Amino acid sequence: MVKSDDRRAALLDRMADHLLAHGISESSLRPLAKAARTSDRMLLYYFSDKAEMITATLEHIALRLGKVLAQQGASTPLPIDQLTPKLFDLLCADSLWPYMRLWLEIASLAAKGDPICRTVGEKIARGFLDWGAAQLDSPMAEARARDAARLLLTIEGMVLLKSVGLDDVCRQVFA
Repeated sequence: MVKSDDRRAALLDRMADHLLAHGISESSLRPLAKAARTSDRMLLYYFSDKAEMITATLEHIALRLGKVLAQQGASTPLPIDQLTPKLFDLLCADSLWPYMRLWLEIASLAAKGDPICRTVGEKIARGFLDWGAAQLDSPMAEARARDAARLLLTIEGMVLLKSVGLDDVCRQVFA
């Protein structure tokens, strides 16, 4: 890595922390620059525009979450009924809730037509589908893909319900 790559990586780390804490809607250029401990002009030196900056930061956040999921994944593939509650507990824990909160914002902005959130959101969701398929104990690839889609749908619904204070309803599913 060259020095500018190291600097860009450090900027992405700090901006990722800011987005996880404050969300996309609270992340105009100046607050991002302040969080990155640089000027807005210097950010534009490392990123061609705000769209590239937000895209790169969201992708960086997705990589962080991917690492956590990889570390927390099942040691052996599990049936969907066993994996779902474990995944819900992991994703809805306080330590990962900022990621889920940001995910909900990405989905909301994508639904409003934001092209960055639509593109990055699709990439993140497809990555989760791939991760889920690798975690599932299903006899054939087609069944694993279907179960991964079911897992994503279930977890998404549960994250949404938790965000509005209904995590107790989610827990009833596992009782």
